[in-house]
Amino acid sequence: MDRSKLYRRFRTLLIANRGEIACRVIRTARAMGLRTVAVYSEADRDAMHVALADEAVLLGPARARDSYLNAERLIEAARKTGAEAVHPGYGFLSENAEFARACFDAGLVFVGPTAGMMTAMGSKSGSKALMEKAGVPLVPGYHGEAQDDATLSKAADKIGFPILVKASAGGGGRGMRIVRSAAELGPAIVSAKREAKAAFGDDRMLIEKYVDNPRHIEVQVIGDSHGNLLSLFERECTLQRRHQKVIEEAPSPTLNAAQRETVCAAARKAAGAVNYVGAGTIEFVSDGKDVFFIEMNTRLQVEHPVTELITGIDLVEWQLRVAFGEALPLKQDEIRLNGHAVEARVYAENPIKNFMPSVGKLSTWRLPEETGGLRIDAGYREGDTVSPYYDAMLAKMIAWAPTRDVAIDRLNRGLEDSDVRGIVTNIPFLSALITHPKVRTNAIDTGFIERELAALTSTAPAPGELELCAAAAAIVNDERQAAQAGANSSVISPWQTFGWMPVGRRQRSFAFRVGHGPEQEISLNYGSGPSTLLIGERELAFTVAPKEGGFDLTLDGVKSSVAAVIDGHELYLRTRNGRFDLHWVDPFGGETEEQAGADKIAAPLPGTVVAVLAEEGAKLEKGAPILTLEVMKMEQTLRAPYAGVLKSIKCKVGDIVQEGTELAVVEASGE
Repeated sequence: MDRSKLYRRFRTLLIANRGEIACRVIRTARAMGLRTVAVYSEADRDAMHVALADEAVLLGPARARDSYLNAERLIEAARKTGAEAVHPGYGFLSENAEFARACFDAGLVFVGPTAGMMTAMGSKSGSKALMEKAGVPLVPGYHGEAQDDATLSKAADKIGFPILVKASAGGGGRGMRIVRSAAELGPAIVSAKREAKAAFGDDRMLIEKYVDNPRHIEVQVIGDSHGNLLSLFERECTLQRRHQKVIEEAPSPTLNAAQRETVCAAARKAAGAVNYVGAGTIEFVSDGKDVFFIEMNTRLQVEHPVTELITGIDLVEWQLRVAFGEALPLKQDEIRLNGHAVEARVYAENPIKNFMPSVGKLSTWRLPEETGGLRIDAGYREGDTVSPYYDAMLAKMIAWAPTRDVAIDRLNRGLEDSDVRGIVTNIPFLSALITHPKVRTNAIDTGFIERELAALTSTAPAPGELELCAAAAAIVNDERQAAQAGANSSVISPWQTFGWMPVGRRQRSFAFRVGHGPEQEISLNYGSGPSTLLIGERELAFTVAPKEGGFDLTLDGVKSSVAAVIDGHELYLRTRNGRFDLHWVDPFGGETEEQAGADKIAAPLPGTVVAVLAEEGAKLEKGAPILTLEVMKMEQTLRAPYAGVLKSIKCKVGDIVQEGTELAVVEASGE
């Protein structure tokens, strides 16, 4: 194949992706002097990546298969805008060999490996056969072409339970199930195949021995078209939930220098088996003694920033230079490891409700400045809308420091200083996770989060005097700002100023609660003298000095910084004691409590019905599965709220349902 057609200099780059990775690629491409073209769906018209690019092209409707997964429309967008190259980012078509080949056939440079390399390493089954031939250590398993139930069952029995059933073309934990007995195998394969088909268009499965208490270690590699192939150290990605990485760090705190060189050498050997060109990742699983090859990701990884921070290398820039046909600028012995980096993935999801995705408008988006070793790769801004059609990741927060402990401290401070409202995020969960004592000491494995989930998602402590005072101050401060904004002149009436009256004093009562807990009542006394707060029989003097994002609150002579966000009757506070979500019980606010019938099973978010798991008239135990929805590319199973009879099913497989749509009715058994 003529290399001048594969790798050549270009001036205009189309980014075939969305969200934070599209923004990330655009920034580096523009810094290199390239013209950038974004693509978007109807749901992403006002998205951040569209605003950052020099040009943007509408692909089609919101659903990914009609927009971001439509190869023909992507190539047509490149033709219309004069783009000479395509960067696929990660996800979507980034590891699709047919798309890479279509780009080549259209005369476009594909920023990534060739279709042949992608085919060889993108198939988990095929890559394992290749690695076995190359002498790379493998987990015992079945990687054959035969996919009938009998063959898979026989292979599982031979390997021995527990096993891991996983999509051959998969990634990100999709199409993957842990199976601990023969009885679980059939349903697990059906479910995994369905999810794999929806996510990747390929439902082929492979089976591996499941390594108990495993660690996940991966090595960043990159090769050029001149035969140079480098490893850029390793990353530890052991902290996972449902096979989806949550926290990543580099280098691995598990490996010593000798082990590091061994695993990096194995990674170079693996990539060298296909003469790899471009950025990629060789993934390994470790049982504490040995390291086994899992798969190769033939693309940039979500967690690539931790490698960038410990090496000082911009991997997107190197990807583009490789695509230009240039040689890699450094030799293997010139790459230096400096310090430690930790990354957290910020998602629109509710950890307390089984990590249910959250959608809606970002009414508040406050992330700390990128200073002091903190980096933020975001794909959203305040006012943007998180839709149900795509992955729920909002941003990545990455911290670097000379040592691991300081890097964790910096990351936690960055999380604590972040205020995102309008939707629910996993930020408190991430903070609890990285400060867990066992994470600090690296006493973890890939099952750690599931085992510690109750502690990591426990509700916040009850608000104390500081928080109750801050809540009252936040309401009054918000009312004052609203009054000032509505004034017709720049002169503000003294009656609109917090705590001021010409004579006498007044009292205002407030009631707050956390969740469905008891109400806590307090009284604010204000007027001609200092403002005080009455909590029970304690009267506390306080003053408030508003500032951006909140205010300084001086309570009994101690000054504290408070972040506050008010959305209707919901208050979010961040004080020195942590994060607090309070509900303001306003006696004059006309509140109504929604009482949804507990017998009705409704869609928690917009999604597609992919399976109906019970029949009308069936007797159900509490928690019995009724149906499965696909929401944000992940399956969510809706279950019986109590023991009873499935009175009716009001949907069928393939239905696209909106949030709140009634899907089934369960009638209590009366026991």
